[in-house]
Order: sequence, then structure tokens, then C-alpha cells
Amino acid sequence: MDRMETTSSTLHIVESLTRAIVEHRLHPGTKLAEQKLADHFGVSRTLVRQALFQLSQNRLIRLEPARGAFVATPSVQEAQQVFAVRRMLEVEMTRAFVKSVTNAKIKALREHVAQEKTAVNNEDVAGRTELLGDFHVRMAELMGNQVLAELLRELISRCALITLMYQSNQAAEHSNDEHADIVKALAARDEELAVRLMNEHLLHVEENLTFDRKLPTNDISMALS
Repeated sequence: MDRMETTSSTLHIVESLTRAIVEHRLHPGTKLAEQKLADHFGVSRTLVRQALFQLSQNRLIRLEPARGAFVATPSVQEAQQVFAVRRMLEVEMTRAFVKSVTNAKIKALREHVAQEKTAVNNEDVAGRTELLGDFHVRMAELMGNQVLAELLRELISRCALITLMYQSNQAAEHSNDEHADIVKALAARDEELAVRLMNEHLLHVEENLTFDRKLPTNDISMALS
């Protein structure tokens, strides 16, 4: 198998497992046995290992020494703490953004919001989750503050799985609309409104996570079929 085929096979495994987790077909804590996955996908355990490593980088699974790979089990409390820290950081980021706003920055944010809308309309769950989180990182990047961008990226990745798993289509659409409203307030250089909208938006995202989903299966073959 050449390098391109290897990459393609690994990507296929990553996408299949991501979809199974996101669509609630695999339960948090499920053990992902390498041999079972290799048999299911008809590939070597080496390729499965590469895919599992990529998923661990995305925090969708956790790798435990001598125990193997498990679907990540995000803590609701952790997500709440992450959102609390994000509100502290992003309220001040919004204030600073208003003071340094330019037409080019607003154009970049509008383009990002348009990409979000496309992903939401296409019901691309993984894509919309990534884009909706990246909106906040993009603000920090446009300000030229790489430290803040890295901090936000880390915080957002910590609650990415919980958002992936528990945000409904309707809530994702609301997030996109709220991002558009925030951009309007930034464009108008209305600091008070922009700050209020950002704070309310983060509260809404947290409040709209639903934790009463139907219990998914622990059977890998059923989940991936």
C-alpha cells in the first residue's frame, strides 16, 4: 500500500469513527479495540493506530497506556468551567476588538459567518462545530493576539466533544445567527452591545447543550454499520 492509499485509509477510519461518535452511535467510554477495528475496515492495526492517534489529538478519544483507546467521556462540569473562563476572556477580547476594528477585519468575520451558515444548512455536524468554535479564535487572530488565539483554541477543543455530541441543529443555527449579530455590533463600533451579545451568546451555547440523548450502543460493529 503506497503512502496515498495509507493516508486515504486512515482518513476513512477517522471520518467513520468521528461520525459514529457525533451521531451518538458510540457511547462515551466505549473501548475501541484495535483488532476489531482492523477487521471491520479490512486494514492493518498500524493504520488503525494512526487513526486513533489523530482522534486523540482532536480529543474525541483518549489513549490509555496498557489499556488502549476509549471514546472520550467529557465532563459536564468541565464544559461549564470552560465556558466560564471563555466568558471572562472573550468579553475583554470583544472590548479590545471594537477599539481596533477595521473594514478588513469585519469582512473576514462576515466571510467566516457565511461558511458557518453553509455548514449548518448542510447539516455538516463536525464542520459546523469546528467553524462555530473557530469564529472566536478568528477574532483573536484578526487582532494579532496569537497568545489569546492559542488559549481560546485550547479551551474550545476541551469542550468540542461535548458540543459535538449535545448541540442540536436548531442551537447551531442560533449560534450562527448570534455570530452575525455580534459582527454587526462590531462593525457599528458599538462596544456595549457587542460585549452584551458575546456574553449572552456564550451563555446560550452552554444552556442549549442537551444531556438527555438516547443512550448509544457500545457495539462497534453495530455503531459503524
